[in-house]
Amino acid sequence: MPQAIPLPHLLVDNDPMTPQPSPTQSLAVNAPPARALTRERLRAWSWHRQGLDGSLAGCTAEQVFARAGWARSVGGANPYLTLFARAGIRRAQVDADVLERRILELPTARGCTYVLGQDDFAWALQLGRDAAESAVKVVGRLGVDRGEITLLEEQVLHVLAEAAVPLDPRQLKEELGESVRNLGEEGKKKGATTTLPTALGVLQSQGRIRRVPATGRLDQQRYAYELWNLPPSPLDDDEARAELVRRYLGWTGGATFQQSQWFTAFTVAQTKAALASAAAVEVPTAAGETLWMLPDDVEQLADFKEPADEQIQLLAGTDALTLLRRNAADLLDEEDLHTNALDSLALQADLPDHPIVDRGRIIGLWQYDPGAERIVPWVFHGATAAVRQRIADVEEWIREDLGDFRAFSLDSPATRQKRIDGLAAAAAGPGK
Repeated sequence: MPQAIPLPHLLVDNDPMTPQPSPTQSLAVNAPPARALTRERLRAWSWHRQGLDGSLAGCTAEQVFARAGWARSVGGANPYLTLFARAGIRRAQVDADVLERRILELPTARGCTYVLGQDDFAWALQLGRDAAESAVKVVGRLGVDRGEITLLEEQVLHVLAEAAVPLDPRQLKEELGESVRNLGEEGKKKGATTTLPTALGVLQSQGRIRRVPATGRLDQQRYAYELWNLPPSPLDDDEARAELVRRYLGWTGGATFQQSQWFTAFTVAQTKAALASAAAVEVPTAAGETLWMLPDDVEQLADFKEPADEQIQLLAGTDALTLLRRNAADLLDEEDLHTNALDSLALQADLPDHPIVDRGRIIGLWQYDPGAERIVPWVFHGATAAVRQRIADVEEWIREDLGDFRAFSLDSPATRQKRIDGLAAAAAGPGK
């Protein structure tokens, strides 16, 4: 294997992973499938549940997000590749869907932004309200009472109602004048330079305004705001939490208690209640872990046949396949897991590069070099014809649809150059 390349820890979320203790009592009777759940079988099963096996070909963006899960958006290209990899959807169609509000980028679980379909807008926003209210508490500790934020919210709504076009934060601040309070150096330390972002966050979580991509594209973080007035969710908070857990287990094909808690940010009690409402059952794996699964998935898994032929995909490092459970190490073969080149990757919750994947197994890493207009891949054990063809397909798609492939908002050709050079050196082999 090639020599080690540096693998910096790239956090794609601002919220740290803080696992809670596992529940001390089962919520349901164990329901093991007919065949042992080895790491290899679970990889292939997750691959299938994610629709990366071609089963989502021809689907709409809404259908992809309903089946495979919401696409994490941090100003990067993951939402576009999520849809292209699973259903062949091109950027023009994605942007049109955003414009028509069939899909939108919204703050939801843990207060993080995801791109999701219109049927989920109201209850997904409901899940993000606690995070928005937490921001109110932060400015409250800086001397801003709730009444001041409420007044600012109403003033924002008035300004947007009078505006002919969506307004960006700078324009809003100019219109609102002294109504927006500067929170000084202490505010900067706490990530709240003025009161405006807090008011915008609350209004967005309530569905009263929405962010509009400034360029119409999802792979950037420049936004304007417009009035929205989304009808409220028909679910109460307990029902919304149960729905998220049911969706999450369907998207993943099964997850541990701690993985479910990380994605949802629910308490132990809330997670137990949601699992019970979803009628989830415990399923033991060959590795000694316990997965929570939906009953129908247990039955389907018992009859599931792992694909024999290669199924190659290039995915983003924030793709739902790895991000929903943050389990990249489980997707590496044992022989790769303990090599010098990949040893540190197994210790990271988030991938430093984008993965090349075959039926759920990470077989390589890649970055895009916009200067050379090419993908720089490192395939651990050499590229097959199928791998080379998929690299060529994705490379052409990036050139034609995106121009570059950014992992997150601050990603740039300059910041990723060391990663590109490292992958090229690893692919060339030791001493080359």
